[in-house]
Amino acid sequence: MSDVGAMGPPKSKQFDDVYFSVEDGLAESRFVFLERNNLPDGWRGKDQFVICETGFGTGLNFLSAWKLFEETTSQQQRLDFISFEKYPLKVSEIEKYLAHWKGEFGDRLQVLLGNYPPLIPGFHNIILNEKITLTLIFDDVNDAIPDLDAAVDAWFLDGFKPATNPGMWSEILFENMARLSHPGTRFSTFTAAGLVRRGLSAAGFDVEKVRGFGRKRDMTVGMLPSENT
Repeated sequence: MSDVGAMGPPKSKQFDDVYFSVEDGLAESRFVFLERNNLPDGWRGKDQFVICETGFGTGLNFLSAWKLFEETTSQQQRLDFISFEKYPLKVSEIEKYLAHWKGEFGDRLQVLLGNYPPLIPGFHNIILNEKITLTLIFDDVNDAIPDLDAAVDAWFLDGFKPATNPGMWSEILFENMARLSHPGTRFSTFTAAGLVRRGLSAAGFDVEKVRGFGRKRDMTVGMLPSENT
């Protein structure tokens, strides 16, 4: 459930937090989740690339990744995008909130909306075209991620700030991130909260605080190191 007023970005009623930046949501998505995960360089030369996201929200991060992937890869390369969402939005809400960028994404937004699954808990596997597969998991990430089997190349840690959504940023999440990752798997997140940095570090990730987007001073990035580093 969400709310959007006459001014400002859409906001979650559950977490009293915005889905994207009031400055520029698309620019923020690209800065935080694409650039800070070293994309598109990270998927160059890989036949398959897997992104896992905590917090699908409006789908803005997914659409940004989808567009960049198709613009920078060869025909045989494939993107698997996995995303958890405990409180999925309706099709009409997503269409309204992303209308500003309809031209930016071409027909991708309408393809997403046309294939968006019913709001039923569980795993929803959606083949959008020959290059792009979306797995939407409508469930609490802490309940569902232990059942996930994937080899994740990049993590988009979204899902509202820890101050208002502390339950998502859990030891269960961080430990399963490590389980599903390989040496070189990267992550990025808008938050620089100490509990997040400590949790990721304890799970085995190298963690770094870097400059954030717009007026946000800091954010967090990192990767799973190789065993001999």
